[in-house]
Amino acid sequence: MMDNFTSHRFTDELLAAGVPEEMHSWLGEHGVGTLVVKMGIRFLEMSPERTVATMPVKGNTQVAGILHGGAHVVLAETLGSFAAGMHAGPRRQALGIEVGATHHRAIAAGTVTGTCTAIHLGRTLTTHEVVMTDEQGRRLSTARITNLIRDIGA
Repeated sequence: MMDNFTSHRFTDELLAAGVPEEMHSWLGEHGVGTLVVKMGIRFLEMSPERTVATMPVKGNTQVAGILHGGAHVVLAETLGSFAAGMHAGPRRQALGIEVGATHHRAIAAGTVTGTCTAIHLGRTLTTHEVVMTDEQGRRLSTARITNLIRDIGA
């Protein structure tokens, strides 16, 4: 198993992002994406039904010193898209077609945890709810993302 995933181009990136070894064959030739790396997103759980990751507030703030609203959406879209991609399976891809977020509370320091839960896992569409919380478990924002599932090359 070790030889299979260490030969991939993005092995170091996948390890740094917390991607489980069993996912390396899927993501090994593409990595997690430059924005995920820049935002400091680190995966804790990965499945189509539930995907969880953390993101630091530091480096992702707006001019007022609080976590940028767009950073919430980046975390939500990352989690929902990865979950949808896992659901899509080989030779299929997930394409985000809708994302929306409601911000409930500001945060100026610490770590945000995003928990993505499947609402609908269909043949051509998936919908996930993503809840972002602070280190005390308080809800910071709620997002919903819908992905279109299609065959690669379609």
